[in-house]
Amino acid sequence: MSRAVRQPINRAALRRVWGLLYRHLALYRGSWPRLVELCYWPILQMSIWGFTASFLSARMHGVAGVSAGLLLAGVLLWEVALRSQMGVAVSFLEEIWSRNLGHVFVSPLRPAELVAALLGVAMARMLIGVGAAAVLAWFLYAFNILAMGPVLVFFFANLVLMGWWVALAVVSLILRHGAGAEALAWSVLFGLTPLSAVFYPVSVLPGWLQPVALALPSAHVFEGMRAALLHHFFAWGELAWAGGLNLVWMAGAIWLFARQFQAARVRGALLSIGE
Repeated sequence: MSRAVRQPINRAALRRVWGLLYRHLALYRGSWPRLVELCYWPILQMSIWGFTASFLSARMHGVAGVSAGLLLAGVLLWEVALRSQMGVAVSFLEEIWSRNLGHVFVSPLRPAELVAALLGVAMARMLIGVGAAAVLAWFLYAFNILAMGPVLVFFFANLVLMGWWVALAVVSLILRHGAGAEALAWSVLFGLTPLSAVFYPVSVLPGWLQPVALALPSAHVFEGMRAALLHHFFAWGELAWAGGLNLVWMAGAIWLFARQFQAARVRGALLSIGE
């Protein structure tokens, strides 16, 4: 195919992605309750853990001060994964609740373009929610997440990717099982919190659970976070493990989504899902 033909196709794909992305952004522009909801949970989590950290620091000096920083950093970084996952899953559910999924695929929109738009919406939702929580952490508790330095970018990227592949797996289950699987959009990643070593090292877990935890990118991210905050050491090995695991899990989630989407299309479930 010549370059002259490929370029219009690429531009058309970008227009379709932007059209669906704009459809979701317009929902937030015209609804202040939706905007409040974006910040509500991150701010609530930061408030709870921030006051807990302040209590510990007031009662126990020295080590508790470092522990407070670990708690606040853990909350903020875990919210990156949670908001990334919720952004994709809830945006997909918005299409189901509005009975719009069938209409979307009557258009020339491709599944990959739908996913790209959902990822864009999720990124915007996550930046707003986590950004508000980060400002609160700095204003109320004098904790600056940016003090971790450039390594924060790698933590951030790995947790975003983890949130995305978990969301794709959830969307695949919704395509397969319909409305009965919608609750998974709110529960799956929360269920992985104990195994992600957000607030404690992997070594705290029972021996038989540690290999399960280490199969998750998040466990390596938070091990690296503690190394950066406690020892000012960039654990590049942990980051490499997190990145490699994310690629493996993402490939599996994409394969699962493609398979379940095609099956839903064959069954006609794209028109009836959610009913």
